[in-house]
Amino acid sequence: MPKIDRDQVRVPVDVPAESRETYIDNYMAATRGTGRLMLFACDQKIEHLNKDFYGEGIHPEDLDPEHLFQIGAQGVCGVLAGQRGLIAQYAADYPEVNYLVKMNSKTNLVKTSQADPYSAQLHDLQAVMDMRANGCNIVGLGYTIYLGSEYESNMLSEAGQLIAEAHAEGLLVVLWIYPRGKAVTAEKDPDLIAGAAGVALCLGADFVKVNPPTDGNGKTSAENLAIASAAAGRCGLVCAGGSKADPEAFLTQLHDQIHIGGACGNATGRNIHMRSTEEAIRLTKAISAVTLADYDVADAVKVFKGEADFAL
Repeated sequence: MPKIDRDQVRVPVDVPAESRETYIDNYMAATRGTGRLMLFACDQKIEHLNKDFYGEGIHPEDLDPEHLFQIGAQGVCGVLAGQRGLIAQYAADYPEVNYLVKMNSKTNLVKTSQADPYSAQLHDLQAVMDMRANGCNIVGLGYTIYLGSEYESNMLSEAGQLIAEAHAEGLLVVLWIYPRGKAVTAEKDPDLIAGAAGVALCLGADFVKVNPPTDGNGKTSAENLAIASAAAGRCGLVCAGGSKADPEAFLTQLHDQIHIGGACGNATGRNIHMRSTEEAIRLTKAISAVTLADYDVADAVKVFKGEADFAL
């Protein structure tokens, strides 16, 4: 099982001396002391509206937003990522969960054919710090950038300023970066995914969430991901989990992303929360077994099936 000590955490130099220990606390909490990130993405209630929470193939328990927090509290996750208001409504009942506040969001109603995507920041950092002052266990912030959109300069500027302000408070920042817009013909092109990773590094992010690249250039998706991981440098790269999939196939893909692709974690939402609470909890444990403890796929599948338990 990979483990790091506090003195192994690389603290960016834009974190002031008085916030250094807070940053290390937050990094160790978010990565469960491993340096890897298991992010439970719960921001889709704005991003995809209710289609990700109710309908065919989705367990009825997913319609209740508290389902997300029950999974986060009873499963094994590094952070639960969601919008400020969502977290504010439930965090008092789930104080043990590490939270990451998603600072911008947009719906999927306006398609690229109508307008290039722009996801504006929803509130300032002070609104988040006020929640922390009230005892909410917030360890970091998240922000989405649509690289290639005609509005990318706005999002790059907002993200850059946000990272500087967050680091000043000792908070981590995870960037969601997706190439998207009329100028982008292949959103998962390996070169674009590697480019997105490099952008996150240059903005000073601690982690970047990207979509897995396609096969291409004579390489598999995982092999192309290794190029993006290298391009990310000291910004940890994690892959989006995508829609609901067969657990063994998903765990196999995740294992390859880490051990071939050099990813340092995952950011999974729908593939977890679309299931019953009990099944979703087991899947978080299986995902964390691969991500945080280097389990092989066969042993992680046993965790998912309830044939073995996993805890940190």
